[in-house]
Amino acid sequence: MTKNNSESGILTIKEVAEYLKVTERTIYRLAAAKKIPAFKVGGTWRFRTADIDGWIAEQSKKAEGAE
Repeated sequence: MTKNNSESGILTIKEVAEYLKVTERTIYRLAAAKKIPAFKVGGTWRFRTADIDGWIAEQSKKAEGAE
C-alpha cells in the first residue's frame, strides 16, 4: 500500500494552494521568489508539509509583530 503525497509529507503546487486557500499561481510566484520553502524534483515544485507549517507559523509571528 502506497501513501499519497500529502500523507508522505510532500505536497504539490496544487495541494499547497488548496491548503493555504490561494491560487496555484500565487504558490508558483512565492516559490520562484524563494518566499516559501520549496524544492524542485525534475523541474516540478514540491513542498514539505513540516516546512509549510513552519512557514505559516513564521508568517503569523511577523503579522503579530507588525500590529
